[in-house]
Amino acid sequence: MAQDKDVYETLRYRLMTNGFDHGAKLRAEHLRDELDCSASTVREALFRLSTVGLVSFQEQRGFRVPERSPRLLHDLTHLRVLLEGEGTCMSIRKGGVAWEARLTAAHHQLSHIETRIHAVDDAEPLVPLWFKAEQEFHETLISACESDILKATHLQVYARFRQQLMVADRDFDYISANILHHHDILVAALAGDERATRQKIHDHLERHLIEDTTLSNRG
Repeated sequence: MAQDKDVYETLRYRLMTNGFDHGAKLRAEHLRDELDCSASTVREALFRLSTVGLVSFQEQRGFRVPERSPRLLHDLTHLRVLLEGEGTCMSIRKGGVAWEARLTAAHHQLSHIETRIHAVDDAEPLVPLWFKAEQEFHETLISACESDILKATHLQVYARFRQQLMVADRDFDYISANILHHHDILVAALAGDERATRQKIHDHLERHLIEDTTLSNRG
């Protein structure tokens, strides 16, 4: 039988990568067989996931996958820009050669996978590899910031951001720009140029920032 931690991590990954449809009801009695655990273990994991925003919970309605929301994506993107910009600049100051080496390695892995995606007609088999490598690169950017609160907040924001986006991003129409963006962030960070680093992180995520007038119209 699956352990509580395994159930939580399995559900978290599926929620981040849209293993469930947006708005879908999450029934513990259905998931328990699939996850090889008790319904109470599933409910406990879903409650925990609701505290970090990956699951919505309402009395009498139970657990659901959050709906897609342009406003929420905008807000999560804005937070990512702030957290990654500040966290990366702190890492530039504190990380030294060891951090630079980790960041270079993380970028090399991500660049290789994105280049592969760019060259194939069907990128679906590469999605899990890309997802892991992309998250690792952005986490490595802030990994030497020496602020556990910043890193924990970023982890939560990144998960909700990815949940909002993965369906739309599955076609990878943006991958050419992504390759360039990640390279530009790496170069600026390794050069110790904090202003350029913040700008390159903003440029990378800008396509998910919606103008305030558009947000107002969408409610």
